[in-house]
Amino acid sequence: MMEIKDMYDLKETIAYKLFEGKTYPWEVLADIGDFIRMLGETLPKDKFDHPAEDIWIAKTVKVAPTASLSGPLIIDENTEIRQSAFIRGKVIVGKNCVVGNSTELKNVVLFNTVQVPHYNYVGDSILGTHSHMGAGSITSNVKSDKTLVVVKNGDEKIETGLKKFGAMIGDYVEVGCNSVLNPGTVIGRGTNIYPLSCVRGVIPEQSIFKDKDNIIKKK
Repeated sequence: MMEIKDMYDLKETIAYKLFEGKTYPWEVLADIGDFIRMLGETLPKDKFDHPAEDIWIAKTVKVAPTASLSGPLIIDENTEIRQSAFIRGKVIVGKNCVVGNSTELKNVVLFNTVQVPHYNYVGDSILGTHSHMGAGSITSNVKSDKTLVVVKNGDEKIETGLKKFGAMIGDYVEVGCNSVLNPGTVIGRGTNIYPLSCVRGVIPEQSIFKDKDNIIKKK
């Protein structure tokens, strides 16, 4: 099973301390909101604005006037929040990111240089540096039967104790347009997901996911 150290470069997030003492990335999901409030109070006032309670936005961030921002929220430097983006709270957005038109974020960490640029829903998820979600791709974060999410890797199963759990997406992952990442999806570093994919379980790093029966290793 892929651990935090196998998936993420913690130097590529302002939230690196959130991951300390934890093994699996989904273990941070319950702590994101409280961590933002703690970290926000320590951010330098010469670099971050504090426009509302529990919201800190770097001065170099571009926010479209039609974007909706709710706290707790931190947006790091040189990021762009485009028209009609909907940030619902418990969100950390890294440096040099793009949160695009009609994209919705809730209880997530985006590492530096992440792109969720067109019609994406990302909830209860972690996106590693340089990961990209194609237009219309989403994380599904609640099972249809509302039972707790189990992460499955072949015969190995880990009970997460979480009802809401979207996807853990490693560094440099490309998710194709209109793909659905089902609850409990874990995607290793450098993997590509074909467009229109329905993804579940653990997908190995440096792979190409064509469908559940056709996952090949990159050469």
